[in-house]
Amino acid sequence: MDNEIYMLAESIGRELSRRGQSVTVAESCTGGGLAHALTDVPGSSGWFGLGLVTYANSAKHRLLEVPLECLEGEQAPGAVSEPTVRHMATGALKASAADFAIATSGIAGPGGGSERKPVGTVWIAWACRGSRDNVEMRTSCQVYDGDREQIRRQAVIAALGGLLEWLQEA
Repeated sequence: MDNEIYMLAESIGRELSRRGQSVTVAESCTGGGLAHALTDVPGSSGWFGLGLVTYANSAKHRLLEVPLECLEGEQAPGAVSEPTVRHMATGALKASAADFAIATSGIAGPGGGSERKPVGTVWIAWACRGSRDNVEMRTSCQVYDGDREQIRRQAVIAALGGLLEWLQEA
């Protein structure tokens, strides 16, 4: 395990444990990288209970309730978009009892990019379950450089770092 990623995951675990809270993940381009990082931390079963890798659009729709209007058709924003990761994060919260969710969707390459969405484009959403089922949400889009492994690593670091930042604000 990459030391930087492990340190982020360990810090998240410490903070969630202190608060008595938990996190879930819904991943596409990171392919289980977030779940792997979080579960590498001893004691993670106390604050991590569910991770979904929904690589295919059909899985995003069926398991996370991402509307087909986000995923299909010429006017759809597509799998790599803010609306899609927002729905993924909300769907992950719905599927779990977690307080926080992280969702990732992107183009890790080497192919699949376009002029509008080049290889390295990654959308991340972080969601926090509030009172009365309201959900607070943050999103970010970055375009990372590098090969497939480097892009996925950068996305995992950004996703974990964003959650840790949120946890440390409160």
